Amino acid sequence: MSQMREPLILRRKNNHLPYDIILNILGRLPVKSVTRFRCVCKSWDSSITTPYFISTHLNHNNKDPYEDGNGYIIHMASWKARRVISFSTSMSSPSPPSLPPKTSICTVAYGHTFDKISEIEIPFDLSSNCTQMVGSCNGLLCLADSNNVIYLWNPSIRKFKKLPHTCLGNLNNVTLGFAYCSENNDYKVVMTSHSFLSTYEIGIYTLSSDSWRRVEISVTTNVTFCKGMLSPIPLVSGALHWMPYVKDEDIMAFDVNSEKFRKLAVPDVSIYEPPLQRTCIASFRGKLAFIGRSGFQYSIWVMRDYGVVESWNKLFVIPFEREACWICLTDYGSLMVGYKNDPLERQGLTYALIDTETLEEKKDLDIQHPSYVATFMESLVLLDRTNVGSY
Repeated sequence: MSQMREPLILRRKNNHLPYDIILNILGRLPVKSVTRFRCVCKSWDSSITTPYFISTHLNHNNKDPYEDGNGYIIHMASWKARRVISFSTSMSSPSPPSLPPKTSICTVAYGHTFDKISEIEIPFDLSSNCTQMVGSCNGLLCLADSNNVIYLWNPSIRKFKKLPHTCLGNLNNVTLGFAYCSENNDYKVVMTSHSFLSTYEIGIYTLSSDSWRRVEISVTTNVTFCKGMLSPIPLVSGALHWMPYVKDEDIMAFDVNSEKFRKLAVPDVSIYEPPLQRTCIASFRGKLAFIGRSGFQYSIWVMRDYGVVESWNKLFVIPFEREACWICLTDYGSLMVGYKNDPLERQGLTYALIDTETLEEKKDLDIQHPSYVATFMESLVLLDRTNVGSY
């Protein structure tokens, strides 16, 4: 006599996976797959859109890009590039240069090679063409224009949020920084404003409260906020960093968790002859880096122990056969420079990517115009937020 088969409903019940295991599996999948699984049932959608799941998914997928070499960058043509090159085309030139891509297009590329992966069109309209990339944290981009209209945008999940108008008064010489706050899993935009006849004003936007507020500068000496033209203000060890405008002054650091300012001394570069002609700061593999040019070479120092001035260590010296303009230093250890061409040709700069460790140079870049460059990754950040736009 044949054995009676178990009813289908019981077989399904016995093979049922515990819900926490299902969420664990979902938390390790790519963003595109996770967003599709929201349609399976209401409970999955409810769980996927919780802050806990979004943070868990981020932690599972945020592997160390400096070790495996699989990091990404995102870049956007500078509006100044279009203005400068448009002017050059109006001059008599046998072979006028091509215009850079519109600032409404961002390009995702591999961090080490800058090889293009995809292009993404910005889905919202900014009030001017002078768009800048303020920063990038955990897959969330911050963009702003010259009228200080600011957006947060996660292209991986096709969501964006327009920030309310700042609480500061008259805006002059504005700098903007974007940061992730690890202590409370939040995101902040820091704005500084200063005129020659007034003191600095500092405003902070917090994503969780969707509002701005003022903060006081907690240092007693004179301060100067200055940023690189095309590089985001570096976020290192939970602090944003501004380069001193005046030579030999300290770096200004703002801890985004405690919301306190402090000063960090730059490396001792007094021994250089000729003196450093241009200095800047950046994030290099998660550490604060100081870059200086002397003659036809660039030197890069890294602060091994954050906040310890004595830990500045000169890691790289990169020589050039001709004058090279610093564009950016990526977190993955690539230095992007622009070589000056013959001024009679009116061709601007030719861009190259230098590996700081091997000194190998890559010239055939997809970038051949001044561009904003920031790190990038896929994430679910903004998925749990209200009052956001979708497209």
